[in-house]
Amino acid sequence: MEYRIKGLQPEALFRFFEDISAIPRGSHNEKAISDYLVSFAKERGLWVNQDAANNVIIKKPASAGAENAAPVMLQGHLDMVCEKLAGVEHDFETEGLDLIVEDGVLRANGTTLGGDNGAAVALMMTVLDDDTLRHPPLECVFTVCEEVGLDGAKALDKSQLDSRTMINLDSEEEGVATVSCAGGMRYALVRPAQREEAHGFPVSLEIRGLLGGHSGSDIHKERRNGVKLMARVLRHLTAGKDCRLMAFDGGSKDNAIPRECSASVLYLNREEAQKALEAAQELGKALAEEILPTEPSFVFTAAAGEEQDCQVLTPQAGQALVNAACLAPNGVRVRNPKQGNFVVTSLNLGVVRSAGERLELVFAPRSSVESLQEETEEALALLAETFGFTTEITGRYPGWAYAEHSPIRDVFCESYKTLFGGELSIEAIHAGLECGLFSEALPGLDAIAVGPTIRGCHTPDEHLPLDSFTRFYQLLTDVLARLAEK
Repeated sequence: MEYRIKGLQPEALFRFFEDISAIPRGSHNEKAISDYLVSFAKERGLWVNQDAANNVIIKKPASAGAENAAPVMLQGHLDMVCEKLAGVEHDFETEGLDLIVEDGVLRANGTTLGGDNGAAVALMMTVLDDDTLRHPPLECVFTVCEEVGLDGAKALDKSQLDSRTMINLDSEEEGVATVSCAGGMRYALVRPAQREEAHGFPVSLEIRGLLGGHSGSDIHKERRNGVKLMARVLRHLTAGKDCRLMAFDGGSKDNAIPRECSASVLYLNREEAQKALEAAQELGKALAEEILPTEPSFVFTAAAGEEQDCQVLTPQAGQALVNAACLAPNGVRVRNPKQGNFVVTSLNLGVVRSAGERLELVFAPRSSVESLQEETEEALALLAETFGFTTEITGRYPGWAYAEHSPIRDVFCESYKTLFGGELSIEAIHAGLECGLFSEALPGLDAIAVGPTIRGCHTPDEHLPLDSFTRFYQLLTDVLARLAEK
């Protein structure tokens, strides 16, 4: 293939990233990238194991003279969040990414880049491929389905691992090391989509252009939620009116703040439809005045359609969906004022679906305090009970507690200062990481999460400054050389 990233070192790092970018690897679609890694390992004579879930472990012996050093685990996930701009034609199931390099920044054409966590995959492949590096015994762990509840890490047989030092490569800020994270889950409210035939005049509504973002690492930025905004519009246009909800759909992932949402309402006569259209347009102007200072690309549109016969939700089902979305808790719930207002507890209403046989509202609750997470669960259960929904909880994962004593943290701090002359920042994050699952399974595990800078994760604006990728590889290999001496 013709590589687009040129003139940067190490060349293999960027070529591996481009190679994996050509392989579709959304969550639940990781078989091809998993097989690719197995072939990569076998071609180099490395020990490899691929499990039924498509997780891959590749082991590499220590470099000469470091055979007695303690083994070290490098870890990242294979899957990526598959988001694209409205109007972009791209099939994430079958097509690789269209990469663009511009002014030293790597992005994808209208889609997510997959730097989260393709950066980790390329980093580990480069380390495994380079026999000139000095390093301890390495166990490189590539997990699947991280973005949908850390499912691969849950399924992995961790008894195959000897390491009690873990370097997770799923952090997204150069110069910052993560040492603690929140636990979370996927929490869905569902009820049957009861429908009936109706005749009338439709009004279609659309929200697009919101910034969106990661429901953990960006939740504190108070970005507007497209589903919540649309619920507000629908409540205004339907309460007390003789109309029927036709559709209400927005968001694609529980862990991504919804950037877009669409809906349509059927009015039984032309006059009511016209009044609703005018009301929607006025409300759109009001929303724009509220949020354009912080959401500069926000767009709201409303349009009237031709008279038609169609399927609509029953009044009870439509009202339940709109009202539940209106009253659903969303955003930051608890901060810690003693730690710089760090977010302790939050949740994101990431998806609303009305298509198909059931109605769904899907949330991503997070908390580093278990009792507060339970409080959020109770609030969602009460919301479900109030509006006739049942609940489904999947993808539950534990938090990762801060360790007062961490040798791997000390090594990273020393290396960073030597290489770059500054202090490595140490932080806890509100997003979920696989470190909690590995720490739970491997007693005494000393873990840290690090990585190059990646901006706009979980959105089509995702991009990676290439010089950060280079510097981080330098840091990682220096740390491995230091660990080889221990």
